[in-house]
Amino acid sequence: MHSYAWWPTLIVVLIATATDLRSRRIPNWLVLPFLISGFAVSSWIDGWHGVARSAEGMALGFAVFGLFFWFGGMGAGDVKLAAAIGAWIGPQQTMVALLFTALAGGAIALGWALAGGFATELFQETGNLILGRKKRHDAADDSPAAPDSPSALRRKMPYAPAIAIGTLISFFAR
Repeated sequence: MHSYAWWPTLIVVLIATATDLRSRRIPNWLVLPFLISGFAVSSWIDGWHGVARSAEGMALGFAVFGLFFWFGGMGAGDVKLAAAIGAWIGPQQTMVALLFTALAGGAIALGWALAGGFATELFQETGNLILGRKKRHDAADDSPAAPDSPSALRRKMPYAPAIAIGTLISFFAR
């Protein structure tokens, strides 16, 4: 555990969670300074070893969440947040955080789908994501699968709460 990372990480994930819940966005003004300061603090504490550890953590967060972004299962703000957290906590704790984030995200997604009445569609879309199948619809189509329809926007789950839960649990898991 990197005790110097606790308070900055806690503050950033709480702000990211609030903005993601409110607007379904994680702002760059929050994430990018957090990323840069993660490198700065790590280099100040551990020198070049800290920089390398931050780069490995950032790359791990970016790679794992970037893969989900690539397949359409997550937003770019989530990817940047995971990378910035990785820069603060390093690759080993990032792995733990990613595991707990996945568990928290699964539980939140199931609750979100059950509360919203679209659990069946959630499982179908999860299968499509896993199997690499995407449905294409006309932009004027307002069906639940249309990406900009009010129904689809209502179903878009903010993932920052799961990232926050997984990351904070990772501080206590070691």
